[in-house]
Amino acid sequence: MPVRKPTHTELGDIAEKYNLHLTDDDLGAFQELIATMLPAYAELERLPEPRPAVTYARSPGYRPPPGDNPLNAWYWRCSIQGAASGKLSGKRIAIKDNVCVAGVPLMNGSLLMEGYVPELDATVVTRILDAGGTITGKAACEDLCLSGGSHTSRYGPIRNPHDREYAAGGSSGGSAALVVASEVDMAIGGDQGGSIRMPSSWCGAVGHKPTYGLVPYTGAFPIELTLDHLGPIARTAADAALLLEVIAGSDGLDPRQPPNVPTQPYSQLLAEDLRGLRVGIVAEGFGWEGLSEPDVDEMVRQAAHHLAEAHAEVVEISIPLHRKGGDIWTLIAVEGVTQQLVKGKGMGTNWKGGYYTSLFTAYARGQQAHSQELPLTAKLFLLFGEYLQTQYHGRYYAKGQNLARTLREAYDAALANVDVLVMPTTTIKAARLPTGDISIAESFLRSSEMSSNVVQFDVTGHPATSVPCGMSEGRPVGMMLIGRHWEDATLLRVAHAFEQLV
Repeated sequence: MPVRKPTHTELGDIAEKYNLHLTDDDLGAFQELIATMLPAYAELERLPEPRPAVTYARSPGYRPPPGDNPLNAWYWRCSIQGAASGKLSGKRIAIKDNVCVAGVPLMNGSLLMEGYVPELDATVVTRILDAGGTITGKAACEDLCLSGGSHTSRYGPIRNPHDREYAAGGSSGGSAALVVASEVDMAIGGDQGGSIRMPSSWCGAVGHKPTYGLVPYTGAFPIELTLDHLGPIARTAADAALLLEVIAGSDGLDPRQPPNVPTQPYSQLLAEDLRGLRVGIVAEGFGWEGLSEPDVDEMVRQAAHHLAEAHAEVVEISIPLHRKGGDIWTLIAVEGVTQQLVKGKGMGTNWKGGYYTSLFTAYARGQQAHSQELPLTAKLFLLFGEYLQTQYHGRYYAKGQNLARTLREAYDAALANVDVLVMPTTTIKAARLPTGDISIAESFLRSSEMSSNVVQFDVTGHPATSVPCGMSEGRPVGMMLIGRHWEDATLLRVAHAFEQLV
């Protein structure tokens, strides 16, 4: 659409908002200067944008009826067959519904996006199809992916495959539930505050949050550019490694990635022995007052010591700053989400790469039409984030990003003496789904109560894997493995060795 010349009143309102004291003559002069710039916008409007090719045939698919969706874990069903052969040949894959699949609706769990159909595939989707995978649908997720529970998705709660009265976890709850229920072999999840690992822990899947920048985020709905990750969820470490092998690597379009992303043949490195590998049980990951369940702590400790049977050396270590990592995440997330997700309409500005213009245009329109439908977490972050921006001018976001380096250094120092860190993924087992109306405070608690150990590694970018280590009271317990940057293969190898032991 052409850019319309702003009116005198519109410019006056903007000037007032930013405390610019402009006379009527000033406004008129600026209005005419703006008019001289409009032809550039009109000219570029006629030029086509560069677009990645969509090369595999597909139909729009359908919204499955409740009888065919007992866990409410599907948002949309489809069938897109990739290449005739490849590493993922014969594999059924679900894509989290914050990731673009051309011709298939994307809702991101939110009324704000309902009705949007992308015209492009995300990079990870193209890579899956090129590797021969079959995409069988979009996995339901939390409203704008801003919850670690599974009660905020627009079409109702996502249910745990072990007990439908309990939460699947979030925000990638549909991805984990579908994998564990064997409706798919693998799934793509997203992780800004634990959202791959938390549902994997609660459902009993292997969930791997890659090193920051290892997997391109291009074509996925962002939350905060410095926290965004995509990664695999699968039933086994071997399948998680195989999917990671396919989706990892630079695409030249994602500013989160360094120019030359180091990758490995992850699926081929699983059989290596654990001899000489040192595992550090992080004391601060256990015994969170009021937030840890004793059976979870005990099961994870036992599982970690079990790795000695695979010839790993297991030691106890301490990283005191781990307990402050959640606070550092909060400083970054509150203002970062406000600036990018809410005010920046998802995409934001000031970065080079692949912009999916229709994605954030659709979100901007949805936000304008349904602003009251923003999830509670987004409203909380917007209110507090805008207050911090107005009163403190971004100081705390800046300090959070600076402290992120200190936090990374603390884990790096520990990882200089051990190869893998271990702690519970979620400090509690899956929670019972709330019923009926709940308060704002209760909804926020249910969105965050499980996240004590996970958000730190979205801040620091270290790879982290949740692997099931047992059941308690009929619900899974997840053990989290954390490693050095770009050593994702080590974590998947340890996860695979643990699977063989148990």
